[in-house]
Amino acid sequence: MKGFILLVLGIGLLHTASAATHSLKYFYTAVSGDIDFPEFTVVGLVDEGQFMYFDSNTKTAVPKTEWMKKSVGADYWDRQTQIGIGAHQNFKANIQVAKDRFNQSKSTGICAHRQSNGQCSFSHNDLL
Repeated sequence: MKGFILLVLGIGLLHTASAATHSLKYFYTAVSGDIDFPEFTVVGLVDEGQFMYFDSNTKTAVPKTEWMKKSVGADYWDRQTQIGIGAHQNFKANIQVAKDRFNQSKSTGICAHRQSNGQCSFSHNDLL
């Protein structure tokens, strides 16, 4: 009986020890003008730590952590690359629309647009 009580108590402690909240965020940044920076970047964060990166110069999504390199295959990165390329085209068009509407279509100044996307948080309890 003592073994059973300890086992139940131990399972309860394991469950509460693993209860943690995590966050997932993506930041999209587009710039135009004469600047020494990629025209478009995507940065993905888990718990405020960067796990992926895409920019319009390399046109490739890449992992930024060992755990992402090991946990997903090439098909994941191919898909993220296609998403980044599509988002780049959308942001580029949106910046041009904004410049046209504000009568700045011929401006050589710098225009920047940043968007935070896909923010969510979850707890291990939500997954159990």
